[in-house]
Amino acid sequence: MNKKLTLILGLGALAVSATNLAAQTPTESVAEADLPPNAKPGECYARVLTEPKYRTETERVLIREEGEEVRVIPAKYETATQRVLVSEASTRLEVVPATYGWVEEKVLVRPESKKLVTEPAKYETVTERIMVEPAKTVWKKGKGPIQKIDESTGEIMCLVEVPAVYETVSKRVLKSPATTRETILPAEYKTIRKRVLKTPATTREVEIPAEYEVVEVTKETQPSRTETAKIPAEYETVEKRAKVADGRLEWRSILCDTNMTRDRITGIQRALKTAGFDPGSIDGVIGSSTIRAVNAYQRANDLPVDKYLNMETVRALGVMEYAAPEQSR
Repeated sequence: MNKKLTLILGLGALAVSATNLAAQTPTESVAEADLPPNAKPGECYARVLTEPKYRTETERVLIREEGEEVRVIPAKYETATQRVLVSEASTRLEVVPATYGWVEEKVLVRPESKKLVTEPAKYETVTERIMVEPAKTVWKKGKGPIQKIDESTGEIMCLVEVPAVYETVSKRVLKSPATTRETILPAEYKTIRKRVLKTPATTREVEIPAEYEVVEVTKETQPSRTETAKIPAEYETVEKRAKVADGRLEWRSILCDTNMTRDRITGIQRALKTAGFDPGSIDGVIGSSTIRAVNAYQRANDLPVDKYLNMETVRALGVMEYAAPEQSR
């Protein structure tokens, strides 16, 4: 159980038997006015301070008295169009530019001239047969046995005529010697285009017509005037809080360790959740989440809001009102 709830005043904790009250000393006696009235066995009570009660009243309050107001009725105007001269007629001199054309012309860039031209010598190649070795006779040995006369003669020697040896050679011979001649180089011309004046520049007088502009002008059709008007009084409806009951201390039936069971707390948590107020875990333990849900439910249903789980809230949630007190431990 939430230990904060053990701070409440339980009837079981306050139930003192008449015998015990009689045995107490005068300084230890408890006045009847200090105990909850009409207390029932098994119930717990807490003494709480109830806030003063107020009601909202409306009252019609004068915020401005009746008076007069002078109003200025502005003048009335109308807009019309008007043709206005903005530039008078005049003349101006206008320059007619010169005109030009293009012509082609041949320009001498190099005159006719003479030039000496050298004609080189001319050669030709001829061939010539030259004897490089004259004809001669030489002795040579015989090559076959038929050339032998007998066995005693030995080798036979023959006198052989060797013809002359010739060789063909090429040589370059002058055909005509080098000479000079005079040639004429013709004159050279270049065609160019040039811009020439066709007609000179002149002036002429141009008439400039007058210029007009259409503008809007405003004319007064009715002068301004004043008039007096009555201003009615102004009232405002205001809300006032009027006290209908003073704050006071009262005994309130609540849940405490004496009349609280885990099943009863579980039932309260389920009822809160069904009503749309999240109590946190449905575990039969009153924690901060359950108390927040209880207070939210109390505000939404115009029930007393305090830090205790009062019996009026328990009854509104439809949870069983009474649980048998636990046996003394």
